[in-house]
Amino acid sequence: MTLSPSQNRQLIHTRTVTCQAYKRDDGLWDIEGHMTDIKTQDIPNEDRGGVIPAGEPLHEMWLRITLDSNLTIQDAEASTDFAPFTICPNITPAYKKLKGITIGPGWNKVVKTRLGDTAGCTHHTELLGPMATTAFQAIYKELKDKEEANNKPPSILNTCHALAKTSPVAKRLWPAFTQDQSDSVEADITASLINE
Repeated sequence: MTLSPSQNRQLIHTRTVTCQAYKRDDGLWDIEGHMTDIKTQDIPNEDRGGVIPAGEPLHEMWLRITLDSNLTIQDAEASTDFAPFTICPNITPAYKKLKGITIGPGWNKVVKTRLGDTAGCTHHTELLGPMATTAFQAIYKELKDKEEANNKPPSILNTCHALAKTSPVAKRLWPAFTQDQSDSVEADITASLINE
């Protein structure tokens, strides 16, 4: 463990999220997300016979999105194995609304519009964040090859501190699409003078 030592404590709840990416024989990609919530004590629950025993999942949910190599969703399927209420699985067909969405800029906004609040299941919808990242990780080489072939800047440029266009990492990997820190500062100063 790389965190600092903790105080004395008792484990109460464990959420586990697993995302896996599969390249299909037909050229499409399946990204599967699975999440569980497990408590270390019994929970009173009317819909599950009066109690959810410690160690039995409060939530266990699955989601699969099928993508092309442009990160556009071709199909989606959701499943609920365990939930606190008997009506929870009724919402799983709503995840077909993901068809046609492309993972990229605006992704979170479109997902929230289609499946936010009462239009979806909080836990299935939360899975879509790490699933989108998993899809990008899996398909990245194909995306990178397309970008290089079209002389486009890499889509991951400016997505984090290490890949900022002014960072030494970005300068080393993509010199044609980066700039010196001094150029950036000068551009900022020029922009601020123009806007005054």
